[in-house]
Amino acid sequence: MRTTRALGCGAACLAAVIGFDAQAADLAMRPAAPGFIDWSGPYLGLQGSAGASFGNYDFGPTTVGARRVPTFDTGDSTGSRDLGADATTVVGGAFAGWNWQSGAFVYGVEADLVGANLKRGVRSDAPGFGYEGLDPPFALIREKTDGFGTLRGRLGYAFGNNLIYASAGLAAANGRVLATYPDFAGGPTATASRDVSYLGFTLGAGVQFAVHPHWSLGIDYRYSDLGESRRFDLGVLPGANGGPVTSRTAFVSNQMMARLTWHPQALALQDEDIEIPKDTRFSLHGQTTFVNQGVSGFRAPYRGPQSLVPDQAQATTTATLFLGLKLAEGTELYYNPEFSQGFGLSRTLGVAGFVNGEAQKAGAPFPKLRSNRYFVRQTFGLGGETEEVPDGPNSISGTRDVERITVIAGKFALGDFFDGNLYAHDPRIDFMNWGLWASAAWDFPANLPGFTQGVMVEYNRAEFAVRAAYTQVPKQPSSDVLDPRVFERAGTNIEFEGRYALPVLGQPGKLRLGFFSNVGNTADFRQVVALTQGGAFADINDAVAATRAPRRKTGFYVNLEQALTADLGLFARASANDGRNESLSFTDVDGSVSGGLSLKGAAWGRPQDTVGLGASMNMISRAHQAYFAQGGLGLLIGDGRLNYSPERAVEVYYAMNLTRAVTVSLNYQHVENPAYNRDRGPADFFGTRLHTDF
Repeated sequence: MRTTRALGCGAACLAAVIGFDAQAADLAMRPAAPGFIDWSGPYLGLQGSAGASFGNYDFGPTTVGARRVPTFDTGDSTGSRDLGADATTVVGGAFAGWNWQSGAFVYGVEADLVGANLKRGVRSDAPGFGYEGLDPPFALIREKTDGFGTLRGRLGYAFGNNLIYASAGLAAANGRVLATYPDFAGGPTATASRDVSYLGFTLGAGVQFAVHPHWSLGIDYRYSDLGESRRFDLGVLPGANGGPVTSRTAFVSNQMMARLTWHPQALALQDEDIEIPKDTRFSLHGQTTFVNQGVSGFRAPYRGPQSLVPDQAQATTTATLFLGLKLAEGTELYYNPEFSQGFGLSRTLGVAGFVNGEAQKAGAPFPKLRSNRYFVRQTFGLGGETEEVPDGPNSISGTRDVERITVIAGKFALGDFFDGNLYAHDPRIDFMNWGLWASAAWDFPANLPGFTQGVMVEYNRAEFAVRAAYTQVPKQPSSDVLDPRVFERAGTNIEFEGRYALPVLGQPGKLRLGFFSNVGNTADFRQVVALTQGGAFADINDAVAATRAPRRKTGFYVNLEQALTADLGLFARASANDGRNESLSFTDVDGSVSGGLSLKGAAWGRPQDTVGLGASMNMISRAHQAYFAQGGLGLLIGDGRLNYSPERAVEVYYAMNLTRAVTVSLNYQHVENPAYNRDRGPADFFGTRLHTDF
């Protein structure tokens, strides 16, 4: 099954290459358009990431003496109780290769070597070893992998200063299996270790962006099936049911790494300032975003099922195509397939105002392809003044009436049209904290990646806009399945956007007022607390599952966007909901305030760079507090108990624009009372982000 996933990923990546081929062929017919650079010649570089490598080990079949015990899959918990989820680690190393190029097609060979520290284990109460029922269990058998190496062929397509490629070849890795066998009859503990080696195949894909004649940045993914090791002896299991242990292991991995490549032969970069004629019938754009984020140690006297874990690192990657087609004047069709891979810290759990806006609740160790948007946009011009429409993601070049009615039907994110803010709205390029890039108490209907289906209508004038949406909601909180009963359970969102210029500053501003009312299958906090305290349920989460019914959640938000100078902008948000019932989609927040500043780098000669500083405070209702104090679990948080205090966060970032298409960011966040718990934290988060668009 893992091999099938990897092959599916490779096929989809090749399909993306074909799509870019069509774009480049179209550009080649336009004399004014840049073509592509020459990537041929040698190259070498460094690669690495923290928390973006995932390993799954299969342990077995195993024999103890003459007795065969079950096969253990220590990555997916099949037939065993494992030590956690997929193994993750920091990986890093070097690579070297040689490219040849024929027209826009690039082909070559590459070798690399990376160090890792992947660890997995089977616990002592795994069936068949005779230690079932032990409390607490102990690690019985562990495996760790220290290094990987690959030899790959690459086939890619060049466009502009960019290269997209697929790869395939051989992969090798080493491993060490460690065993600990306690003797409960009073004898000494037995230990054993064996070195194992693997040889298999690897498939992958990547993107590369030239940022200097001798340097390029990139993101590289590879799936490696390392096959099985030879059968080996693993010591002697003591006790009456013991005997010599023999076994074998198998290993697969998914790795995503950022890359810095040096090209000894200078790349002849294309001039990005050349204006390319825009197609008024078709639009093709794309983006990739790679986020590495870690949290240092912090005070954590106890841990619940959805607590933030100290001293860890994780990474997320998204890659999106924005396809648009004008069917007729005023009628446009859009489709956005998107790959996503990786997890937020603690599997995107433990902080209500989560710290990575790219971390989806639908995370996966392998690139997962979803059709995140597909919608029709119908624009009805009402005459009068017109404006230019820029070519961009989900936007086709042309003109339109300023006064207009727009109708959108299909699948989209409500954040595409509501709660926008020039300075804090896009975690791919500005603030990443959920309490800063959105109104945190706005429980917008969405599946796990953040999208829904429905209809949005907007009336626009120069001075203001009014928009409303009616959409599906999830079948239950944090569900990936949208409820089809839209006449019984649905979400309604309305927003007024006023536009103005302050008389004193002479700078533009926008004020947005939003209202939402969702009906979804949720539990009432007071009811489930009363049932649990009354003894009807031993676990409050059982009470939640038993009492969910169609209930309404309402709320509002206020959103200010104000330019102070041509380079300095201010933003502020306030939002609240009734706090009576579970949230359906976004996060566990009933009230939130946030604000900050965004400054362009013109003063230090970097006008395309941005530095941002923001702060937020999230709160929950008294009923919501009682729910978590009783051990309730929310969409993102649940420590098993609660010593309540509002959750506060400060975020600062610097986004350095290397080229028009490539931005690298440094990010720091400080969170007080994560998950509203005075007993935890404060926690400090450090992140890097590589974003490209084309």
